[in-house]
Amino acid sequence: MAKAGATTKKSDVKKKPATAAKKKAPAKKESVPLRYKCRMCGYIYSPLRGEPHNGIPAGTAFEDLPEDYVCPVCGYQGKGKIGKWGFEEWRPTRYLCSMCSYIYDEKRGEPHRGIKPGTKFEDLPEDYVCPVCAQDPKIRVQFGKVFKQGFQPLNE
Repeated sequence: MAKAGATTKKSDVKKKPATAAKKKAPAKKESVPLRYKCRMCGYIYSPLRGEPHNGIPAGTAFEDLPEDYVCPVCGYQGKGKIGKWGFEEWRPTRYLCSMCSYIYDEKRGEPHRGIKPGTKFEDLPEDYVCPVCAQDPKIRVQFGKVFKQGFQPLNE
């Protein structure tokens, strides 16, 4: 004989009330973080990199730099104390393939591959591959395809 209450029927089990499904926010396109270029020497401050050697940790926004901030290159070269006022916003327009040194230039694009001149690097399709590495069987076999992640901004 079964003990009382030892078995339960499906009708006895209380169902949890249905919760509203969380709506997923539309995926945001990653934007390139602003960088700042010294007008005197061309040094580029990147918030992603910071300046750990100068006590500025990675992730420090340009606006959060100390008021007495001095361009590390100009200050070292003796050109004077170029402060935050000597920098301007900068966005790379050329990107270097880390494998073969091919340069993607936004101004030029790649018309032979259907990429119009003026196409920003971040607007390239996610499956974009380096046109040189894709044609070289030695690179393709040994390292695989070099996608967008294999490119680095080229300091002009």
